Amino acid sequence: MEFLGNKLRHELKYYLHVHDYAALRQVVSTLLTLDSYSIDHNGYGIRSLYFDGLHNHALHDKADGIFSREKYRIRCYNGSDRVINLERKSKFGEYVCKDNAKLTREEYESILSGDYDWMKGHPSELIADFHHALSLRYFRPAVIVDYQREAYVYEPGNVRITFDKYLSAGINTFQLFDPGLVFVEALETPVTIMEIKFDRFLPDLIRSIIRPDAHNRAAISKYLLCREVTIRQHKP
Repeated sequence: MEFLGNKLRHELKYYLHVHDYAALRQVVSTLLTLDSYSIDHNGYGIRSLYFDGLHNHALHDKADGIFSREKYRIRCYNGSDRVINLERKSKFGEYVCKDNAKLTREEYESILSGDYDWMKGHPSELIADFHHALSLRYFRPAVIVDYQREAYVYEPGNVRITFDKYLSAGINTFQLFDPGLVFVEALETPVTIMEIKFDRFLPDLIRSIIRPDAHNRAAISKYLLCREVTIRQHKP
């Protein structure tokens, strides 16, 4: 499915309590394949620096349920700078699309220091668009989001099932690689966030395993949850 030239995917999100996660994980891990970022059966760490505009429109658009919205983030894996991605996640109603571009550590540091000139007219459309967001829409670092992810893939339907745990917000810096980065957990109860992404259809095998209708679907935004943490932390 496409919308305004963007290839869209379905994205379903659920909160799972401990026993539900354990039961689903046992079946999913047997029938599906761990994705390539996984370092062991526990998956891998994801750390993202999110950006927002002068008036926090990304924060308010999500809270207000705006139909079309986008978020920019810089993401790394397992706390390493070996892979650094600039990503833009766009949402159109219940559908999502994501595009990304590789960044070097030097390019990442230049963005954090406020040097955007090298991005202007960049051959990567995403980097050029991000330059526009930084320079003209006054996007700035907003929060670091950190969690542990188990991700499984299933080729028919291009299905991806993820279990995200230990969602936390960085509260003392916007530097992804700062060894002194301090985190505060964003969820009060020990729940896992399950996400199911697929293209045009959800295969019957996956539907029979997951039983989506048996779980409470939720409008979950890790960005919103972690922004709420930092807002509480910095209240006078």
